[in-house]
This record gives sequence, structure tokens and C-alpha cells, in this order.
Amino acid sequence: MPRTREQMAQRAAQELKDGSIVNLGIGIPTLVANYVPPGIEVMFHSENGLLGMGPYPFEGDEDPQVINAGKETVTIAPGGSVFDSAASFAMIRGGHVDLAILGGMEVSATGDLANWMVPGERVNGMGGAMDLVSGARRVVVLMSHANKKGEPKLLATCGLPLTGLGCVDRIITDYATVDVTPLGFKLVDVAEGHTVEEVRALTGAPLL
Repeated sequence: MPRTREQMAQRAAQELKDGSIVNLGIGIPTLVANYVPPGIEVMFHSENGLLGMGPYPFEGDEDPQVINAGKETVTIAPGGSVFDSAASFAMIRGGHVDLAILGGMEVSATGDLANWMVPGERVNGMGGAMDLVSGARRVVVLMSHANKKGEPKLLATCGLPLTGLGCVDRIITDYATVDVTPLGFKLVDVAEGHTVEEVRALTGAPLL
């Protein structure tokens, strides 16, 4: 079986560095906050104006005024703070976010990211994605390796509208972890129970 959403989040949590500021995008990336490795302290940032975001609250403990960028109720970790979205985006644009973990629809072999719309489908907007991929010091994309039709999402060139050019450092999928290098996609690891050949067959560009 491919990695579950939780297993993908656990793998992404291995990217966390002690003392860093980390932005989590909506969807699977929000689960990363539940899997911080022991001995690691990070401050999770949400672009709606929260630094020090904790894990999801237990049922009954939800505070509707404490939400993440996906409008889900969250908790505030000790030492956390809240502020307006202008200050939050100033942090992003000023290069103060060490790591952004985002969802994705397509990533190209040169690190281009498409993650905000499919032409012809209704969308509410891209949120802070363009700012994050240009302002964060490192960008990790967390997504399935193929779409619902079984078509590759790691491609030589993105076909969907782009969020950012040459911005992705690493992709973590349900089948593998892949780096973007000057020579293209490079395989880092393969999900347990799967093979390099399977990953290569699901990838729409050469895989080193």
C-alpha cells in the first residue's frame, strides 16, 4: 500500500529542524504538526496571523477564534502569538520563514509548482502560496504521486497555471521522496513495500 496521509505527514516531519519557523499549507501539510520528532522545537506559522500553532484540539476543547489558514480550529503552543495578516505576510516576504510545507497539483523537473487551480473549476483563490514559495527559505511539497486518473503529477513541464518558478526543493509523495536538482528529479527514498521501478513508472520525467 502507498503511504497514507498520516504516513506522508510523518515523513514530512523529518524535514523539521530545531528552532525553525515552519508554515504549513492546507490539507495534508496541516497534519505535520501532530508528528514533531522528540527533542525538536519548531514554531508553526499560519499566514492568517498565528506563530506558535499547536496540534488540533481534542473534541470539546475547540476555540472557534483560533484557526489556521484552512479555517480549521487549532491550538496555540506555549509562547505562541497572534497578529494581523499584514504582519504575517511581512514575515513571509521578509524571508523569516525557514520552511514551507505545501500541497501540490503538479511539480516540474525544474522545481516549478502548480498548486492553486485547475482551469474551468471554481477556486476561492490561492491564499498565500505565491508569497510562500518565493519568500520561504526551503519549500517542500506534500502530495500524491499521481492524480485520480493515475496520471503523473511529477512532470517535465507543468501543464496547470503556475504558483512559482523553480521554487520546490523536495517532494514527498505516497510513493517516494524526490529532490529537485540541477539535473532534474532525484530519488531520495521509496515508500515501504514499493520499488524504484514503480516510482519511475509513475513519474512523468526522468528520475535519477
